[in-house]
Amino acid sequence: MPFFNTILNIIFPVNCLACGKSGLDLCIKCLASSPEAERENKRWIYSLFDYRHIPIKKAIWLLKYKGKRNIANIFGEIMYIRILEELSDLALLENFKEIILIPIPLAPKRQRERGFNQSLLICKKLIELNKNNSKQKNIHMRDSVNIYLEKNILIKPKETKHQALIKDRNERLKNIIGSFVVKNKELIKNRNIILIDDVTTTGATLTEARKILKEAGARKIIAFTVAH
Repeated sequence: MPFFNTILNIIFPVNCLACGKSGLDLCIKCLASSPEAERENKRWIYSLFDYRHIPIKKAIWLLKYKGKRNIANIFGEIMYIRILEELSDLALLENFKEIILIPIPLAPKRQRERGFNQSLLICKKLIELNKNNSKQKNIHMRDSVNIYLEKNILIKPKETKHQALIKDRNERLKNIIGSFVVKNKELIKNRNIILIDDVTTTGATLTEARKILKEAGARKIIAFTVAH
């Protein structure tokens, strides 16, 4: 597989969307220096970058619609650092420990069409980084935390209209209401949860997911997204 990827890179060169450097669709250096999300957001939602920044928007588009799965790993590396930063305070002040990581799910039809869930890919990278950090005790990072991935807790049984196609905030809320279902409720009873998604605009999707998880017995829920 690595050899095949090397051949592909020779035939179809990959260059950073921001600086043009070869090797990655968006290099870590450019991603880390991208504008932070500054628009108003809910206090429990932590977004890393400004979606209006063209390289960020293009990278998310390539991930979701062109199958550039490696971009999820790049996003995951930056997001992991941000999560550790936030958890250093939350763990102490709000006992936010022993965390379940839950990706925002896709409806079955959209999952089949895309072939993957980009939020789940980011989650898997976060888990990988956390395991490696625990083993290596990387001195450049804060202490690792206990994070567990649960991909069969929150599901989306029915298709809804793309939120990005709905401009009105109230219509977005109506569109997403009732679209999520919680399975295996006993696994999240009194547990702390981090929701992961690629983009948030009005926060309607994350708010609905949080509401359903709370009703199922979850303790405290926060969310991280790549962009806003």
